[in-house]
Amino acid sequence: MTNTRTCPSGSFSYTIRSGDTLYLLAIRYNTTVEAIMAANPGINPNNLQIGQVICIPGAAVPPPPTCPVGTFSYTIKSGDTLYQLAITYNTTVEAIMAVNPGINPNNLQIGQVICIPRGGTPVPPCDGFYYTVRPGDTLFSIAAAFNVPLSALMAANPGVDPNNLQIGQQICIPKVMPPPISCPGGTVYTVRENDNLGTILLRFNLSYMDLQAANPNVDLDMLKPGQQLCIMPHQERGCPCPRGTMEYTIVRGDIPHDGATVVALARKFNTSVSELMKINPNLAPGDFVVGKVICVPHHKNYPSA
Repeated sequence: MTNTRTCPSGSFSYTIRSGDTLYLLAIRYNTTVEAIMAANPGINPNNLQIGQVICIPGAAVPPPPTCPVGTFSYTIKSGDTLYQLAITYNTTVEAIMAVNPGINPNNLQIGQVICIPRGGTPVPPCDGFYYTVRPGDTLFSIAAAFNVPLSALMAANPGVDPNNLQIGQQICIPKVMPPPISCPGGTVYTVRENDNLGTILLRFNLSYMDLQAANPNVDLDMLKPGQQLCIMPHQERGCPCPRGTMEYTIVRGDIPHDGATVVALARKFNTSVSELMKINPNLAPGDFVVGKVICVPHHKNYPSA
């Protein structure tokens, strides 16, 4: 085996490297396997040796392809795939292959120059976040994992072949807004960050019963930002004190300067606004006035009235 060789005019010498095949070299240097074999009589295409010097028909540096009108040249970089290029440039794998006859989509070479069709309307940004496809993923399993309707997932990823997801492929997971809740005669409120049962009852002067009656299927102890609640006007409904509580009559000294009586009483009886409102589910914060009989937690360590 020689490591030097004088190649005939119209060809150049090339030293075989790990992973090289005549097919790959033919693709890389825009020639054919037959032409390489003709320039290297006696070569064994199935037994290329690292360090072996052969002759490649063509110029030493292959010229970039002359891209047709409506396309532009692109140099392959590490990690590129035709699918990713199609997404990036708003085209399709089939369109890229059509303007690059003979291209091997499974063996792109770093530095290889290909033609990319110019896209039309830019791909809209993802109104949500991107997810990277993992082994075993399907659009159905991805939709289920993120609690997104399959139809919404497909609409957010136009051009994605649901039967041919690629590991590493980026899938847009769209934001799905819940349908507006029914609240005839009331107002729909969207729970904010740091909201809880107590803050909402205080903000809207509602009783626990009011909020529960207007939102019968909502766990009021597990409110989440973005959740919608129906806010209906307050109604005093009457309610006896539940077990574990006792009656207490509000006195003038319970009324603070800022008027936040419920907050002051919760502090006085070592409880929270939420709990105080829940054991007085018929009362709104505005009902806590001097002379009002309310229910408070019963505990020997609480201050006397």
